[in-house]
Amino acid sequence: MKLTTDNTFAVAPCRTQRTSHRSGIMLVDCLVYGSVLLILLGVAYAALYRCSENSAMLRRNTEDVTMALKAGERWRADVRAVRGPIRSSMADDGTEVVLPCPRGDVSYRFATNSVSRRVGNGGWNSLLPSVASSIMASENRTNLTAWRWELELKPRSKRPVHLRPLFTFIAVPEKGITQ
Repeated sequence: MKLTTDNTFAVAPCRTQRTSHRSGIMLVDCLVYGSVLLILLGVAYAALYRCSENSAMLRRNTEDVTMALKAGERWRADVRAVRGPIRSSMADDGTEVVLPCPRGDVSYRFATNSVSRRVGNGGWNSLLPSVASSIMASENRTNLTAWRWELELKPRSKRPVHLRPLFTFIAVPEKGITQ
């Protein structure tokens, strides 16, 4: 307070009112910035989660394709090593193809969405665990008989797939056995 010339007191405006007005605006600014930050973090987290999920799916699909290619190459090597007529049979639990090889019969069986392999009288080893269909059939060509293995893997994702995992392997027995 100041004393004026007419002996009255003049009241100076209080500075605290202006500062509280400014701090109120800053509080609203903080709330707006905080909510924008939370929205951006939510969108970023959703994008990160989706990228992580797609990366894991790509890794699993790559592993499935690699396993299918290795199984196909093993099957082709077994067919090339055949020393007798290849036998194919249908059973209640699936189909079985027997390849007579020098080290013993090699059998491939497709049952309950799985392809298994057995050498001799040993146990069945699972080659491919998630198979939608598997067909091993002979193809009569001009001078020889080739064998074809058509393989379709089951997709792991529940979403519709853009590309079905289909494989075709063709092999010819080395000695040109016609059966």
